[in-house]
Amino acid sequence: MFYSVRTRLSLWFVGALLLVLLIFSFGVYALLASNLQRRTDESLRAALDSMHHLLGYERTEGDTEPEAARNTVAELRYPNMTLAVFTGDGQLLAETLTSNNDHTPLPVLPSEVKEEARFFTLPNPREPHKDAWRVVVRRVRALPTDAPNLIVARQSLQPLTEELESLRQVFLVAIPLALLLAGLGGWFLAREALAPVVAMSEQARRIGADNLSERLPVANPYDELGRLAGTFNELLARLNVAFDQQRQFMTDASHELRTPLSVLHTTAQVTLGQPQRAEIEYRDALSLIEAQTRRLARIVDDMFTLARADAGQRTLERAEFYLDELLAETVQAIQVLGVRSGINIFLQPTTETLYYGDEGLLRQTLLNLLDNALKHTPPGGTISIQMICHSSNIEIVVADTGSGIPPEAQLHIFERFYRADAARSQPATSLHNSSGAGLGLSIARWAAEAHGGTIKLLYSYPTGTAFALLLPFNHA
Repeated sequence: MFYSVRTRLSLWFVGALLLVLLIFSFGVYALLASNLQRRTDESLRAALDSMHHLLGYERTEGDTEPEAARNTVAELRYPNMTLAVFTGDGQLLAETLTSNNDHTPLPVLPSEVKEEARFFTLPNPREPHKDAWRVVVRRVRALPTDAPNLIVARQSLQPLTEELESLRQVFLVAIPLALLLAGLGGWFLAREALAPVVAMSEQARRIGADNLSERLPVANPYDELGRLAGTFNELLARLNVAFDQQRQFMTDASHELRTPLSVLHTTAQVTLGQPQRAEIEYRDALSLIEAQTRRLARIVDDMFTLARADAGQRTLERAEFYLDELLAETVQAIQVLGVRSGINIFLQPTTETLYYGDEGLLRQTLLNLLDNALKHTPPGGTISIQMICHSSNIEIVVADTGSGIPPEAQLHIFERFYRADAARSQPATSLHNSSGAGLGLSIARWAAEAHGGTIKLLYSYPTGTAFALLLPFNHA
């Protein structure tokens, strides 16, 4: 239960409110107690002032000291307060009694009592653990020639105690009630606030590989939860595209592998159909098997290269080399096939270009581009290779005089297993003496992007096609 975000939010809300209420309650209680104490002390001080003035008046009227004390306490009446007059050595001259006939106590005073009010809090002798008395003492002289007297005022703290007790009772009832209401309200608000999360969780639980097209509900696209749901939906869209690509890749790979395997099986079955055959028939069968085996090997190698690239396991082995020499070697290797097919292949003059990159991967990229051009160029055609060094990058252009790529196919030529062979296909003229599997341009584009560059289709007309490999200048 406590693992629920809704419960934890409610508990945090109740805990924070409890802390605020406790601080507020203690503050109010302390302030009220201080104010009540101050008002009590002000009342007692005012009573002492009145006793002092009245005691002096009685003495000027000719009363003796005991008579003046008795008249003073008799004439002054304060609710819940008693008065007393003592001699300087503590002898009682006059006092007013409480309803319980309790005498006014004289607190223990220091040996030298100054003429200022001194306050004391004394226990009630009848109920020492319940109500206390607030007592104030002051030394005064009725006349300048009189001996000093001690006047005392006492007031019970019972009203103050009862008022504070009532406040404590209010707090003891109000705080738990407020916490209960706050807890219920917080739980309800948390449930309403987290309802979109619950809906998203239930919908996410139902989404699997077979229904990635479904999306999470978005109640409010502008709040935090709405943005979270939108981000998750974008993730689902990318996963859906990745799964579709994976399914398409598996379908295309199965199709590409099935054709040479079917040829191999049929050739072997036909060849073995009769006990004896001529040597030329066996040689033809083995040649066909060898060609299809090379095609299978190429498809598997290309798929392995792309799989490692997708998994991030194919790291670049960078080193310094001369790009112009690499290009010349690659063109020289492809020219052998061009002569056999009656295709003119020539390299435009290049300048010495030092480059820092993966030489083997760039060699494969150039071979794929040249092989693609060779495969789609008819006998008697021409393939031209040119390297141009710009200020910020190197551009290698491979142009052929083939029949061109149909406009509807130009947007898909870099997709895996995609081939526009209906318009651009010349069998048995490629580097591997077999039609491609539609992975060469995909590998070439990945290799270019791994070096920070790109491959793009410059143009494709019925009279020819040109691809450009763009590589940024870099150094070790």
